[in-house]
Amino acid sequence: MLEVAGIERMQQTKSVRDIDIKDKRVLIRVDFNVPMDHEFNISDDTRIREALPTINYCIDREAKSIILVSHLGRPKGKDSDFSLKHVLKRVERLLGKTVVFADDIDSAKSIQATLKSGHIILLENIRFNAGEEKNDPLLAQELAQLCDVYVNDAFGTSHRAHASTHGIAQFVSQKVAGFLLKKEIDSFAKAFTNPLKPVLLIVGGSKVSSKLALLNNILDLVDKIIIGGAMSNTFLQAQGYDMQKSLVEENLINEAHHILEKAKQKGVKVYLPVDVVSTNDLKTHQEIKITPAQDVPQDFMAVDIGPASTKLFNQVIRDSQTIVWNGPLGVYEISQFSRGTFNVAHSISDTYAFSLIGGGDTADAVERAGERDNMSFISTGGGASLELLEGKVLPAFEVLDQRE
Repeated sequence: MLEVAGIERMQQTKSVRDIDIKDKRVLIRVDFNVPMDHEFNISDDTRIREALPTINYCIDREAKSIILVSHLGRPKGKDSDFSLKHVLKRVERLLGKTVVFADDIDSAKSIQATLKSGHIILLENIRFNAGEEKNDPLLAQELAQLCDVYVNDAFGTSHRAHASTHGIAQFVSQKVAGFLLKKEIDSFAKAFTNPLKPVLLIVGGSKVSSKLALLNNILDLVDKIIIGGAMSNTFLQAQGYDMQKSLVEENLINEAHHILEKAKQKGVKVYLPVDVVSTNDLKTHQEIKITPAQDVPQDFMAVDIGPASTKLFNQVIRDSQTIVWNGPLGVYEISQFSRGTFNVAHSISDTYAFSLIGGGDTADAVERAGERDNMSFISTGGGASLELLEGKVLPAFEVLDQRE
């Protein structure tokens, strides 16, 4: 069962609003891991914008200094392509203030010692340090020496026990959540601790294996589940359909059977595609066909839900009061196969339901569909939101101070 008590416990985490930060050095673990093109132009600065309320709060409360710590991508050692220098100007523009760049922790210490109170520092990509992802206590201690108060506002990495998200907390006396971290956990609490019913889970993406824990843990808390995307192929094959060249996890067919049976026992209605869009070649997609789910043409692969499935799913969506969506329902990045996912986004936006959108690809699909502003809440963390739905207490929350 989804650990609702875990979500409620995470809700009790102290926020930066609960402590006095005047004249204190504040280190904020932000998530500036934003997408950029090959010329380092930022294509989506949502994650930077989401960090602004916490940063501005610390400025307004007269923190002595503010140091921003983030990662960018997955560099193998120091790599200029992953330098946070590429986001510095955008951070300055959005804050409307000068931000000093520090190449490393020693540089940050020197800047703190020489600049007057009220300065803001952006530290170079924390993953340039080998100890970050190993949760090295020596690196954690070095980071802790930069601050009197540690604020975690990086929900996108809150499922990782790294030096800057977990280890640092044991060396700082005050460690609290930023406003984004609180907003994220409060939104998940709204969806699951006392939701308006019926509750609908829409789950997609490429693999059943990545959503197994979610499906098994969430059945006690939802009334309906829509399964789409490539992961629905495994469930359709479990029902005896020949999915031809579609992505199917053969080793999980029995598990798919088990989930469907478990849902039936608990009275949870599961909806699978009744028709699909398929192609014989995902790259050229010269041949595209729409067929019943059980009649995928030979040597074709299912790449989107069909119009009948869209109509069915839209009806289920209209009859729901709380909607949680994690994973696209087709290869939405290719325009010919985006219609199903985009139609679901439009359908959700037309309801009065509380809609919680998982991060990553789902958030990107909603953005491309032009419906970002019509969703109740879009999470900034794909992996973190998935682990929350799996019932886990996230490591970043475990080490923060709790309210009495």
